[in-house]
Amino acid sequence: MTTAAESEGSTSKVAGEPIATGAGGRARRLLGAVFAALVGLFLLAPVLVTIASSLTTTSYVTFPPKGLTLHWYAELLNRPEFLDSFLLSIGVAAGAAAVSTALGLAAGLAIHRYPFPGKSVLDRLFSSAFAVPTIVLGIGLLQWYAQLGMASSPLTLLLAHLVLTVPYTVRLVLAGLAGLDRSAELAAAGLGAKAPRVFWHVTLPAVRGPLIAGAFFALITSFDDLTIALFVVTTDMQTLPVRIFNYLQYNYDPTVTAVGTVMVLFAAVAVVIIERVVGVAHLFGADPEN
Repeated sequence: MTTAAESEGSTSKVAGEPIATGAGGRARRLLGAVFAALVGLFLLAPVLVTIASSLTTTSYVTFPPKGLTLHWYAELLNRPEFLDSFLLSIGVAAGAAAVSTALGLAAGLAIHRYPFPGKSVLDRLFSSAFAVPTIVLGIGLLQWYAQLGMASSPLTLLLAHLVLTVPYTVRLVLAGLAGLDRSAELAAAGLGAKAPRVFWHVTLPAVRGPLIAGAFFALITSFDDLTIALFVVTTDMQTLPVRIFNYLQYNYDPTVTAVGTVMVLFAAVAVVIIERVVGVAHLFGADPEN
């Protein structure tokens, strides 16, 4: 027969288990949050160092900064070559994003919907583009342009960047089409909608997120590219990353960290715009309600 003391001890033991489990769960969540914060700080550390270094009063890059000044940002206004390179980079990046979106949508629809000779080869070609080192692509493009007699220009730079950016949009469009229910398209067609109307009101909205994500990746990839651009630009036509690379060979003042901060700000503004327009989580298929 169980005594009252034994019964009370058993009850408190059973009642104590959820308490211990709850405390352990809180500890694990706290450790997870601390670990995530440390990882985030580790990833942001180079950016924070760059921003801080651009504010130093010294004529050389140092961290922590010695004093605070915006002199090096004002110095950018006295260097029109950086502005010219920025305009070239943003123009080519915008063109790469637009063309990659159109080509990626067309190629993705063709690969996903229609059988044709060489379909599997083309699909693997877009996938293998990620595995080819960019320096190999740069050397190959340089030799190809030389054989064709094509002089360096914004057009040749755009064509070179499309080799990098189009595979992103193709793969993202294919991922979006994989989750599309064809019954919605068939229902629209059965109700009398023509093919262009079905595409515009049913197919295109279904892949809007992947298309925007592909355009975003194309924009950032083209804007930040250095390796390929080194092989296809000239001394008179340099993208911003190439300009910074060449500048660092002979100078080491905080002007370059100021330029780097501006580039970081540009990328941050692009992310904010994407978040406001469509939502970064929604771009990759996440359910915003979860």
